[in-house]
Amino acid sequence: MFDYNQSDIEFKAWPKTPRKRDGIITISEKIDGTNACVIVRDGEVVGMQSRNRLIAPGDDNYGFAFWAFENREDLIKLGDDYHYGEWAGPGIQGNPHKLTKKAFFLFNTYRPADTLPECVKQVRVLYTGPRIEAIVDTCMDQLQADAAKAGYQPEGVIIYDHDTRTYAKDTFQNRKGKWAS
Repeated sequence: MFDYNQSDIEFKAWPKTPRKRDGIITISEKIDGTNACVIVRDGEVVGMQSRNRLIAPGDDNYGFAFWAFENREDLIKLGDDYHYGEWAGPGIQGNPHKLTKKAFFLFNTYRPADTLPECVKQVRVLYTGPRIEAIVDTCMDQLQADAAKAGYQPEGVIIYDHDTRTYAKDTFQNRKGKWAS
């Protein structure tokens, strides 16, 4: 099937996402699926990974590795790097977004959407600009309204701090964190 030398690939995990901070920010919709990554090196797809490990078709992450292998000619258009995103759709986390088929949503919101391969989507940007304390709540309210119209249950938002290059999340289920009382 798909055979590559895993000893030749370094695993690079997507880091845990901390809670929100201050600064210039980009707020995007948090897609409820499973973390995934395509690794492109020297113009070839050389590997795939989940949040915790390298994967391959047959040792998979809800079919992501098989999908990436099948779409490898398009995925090389992403360029050499580790391309992190969310693999979502039927059979993954109850498919709260009501997707009709599985899709890969790239986390990189700086990349122009028209440079993406056809098989790759991008997480939806809700806001980019200076942090205003109420802006996260405003985006959460708008996301909730948009999702209600579209007939799905959103998970929350991801807040990217441009100055510190860090990510934070705010979810509808645990606005103060899952360990808060």
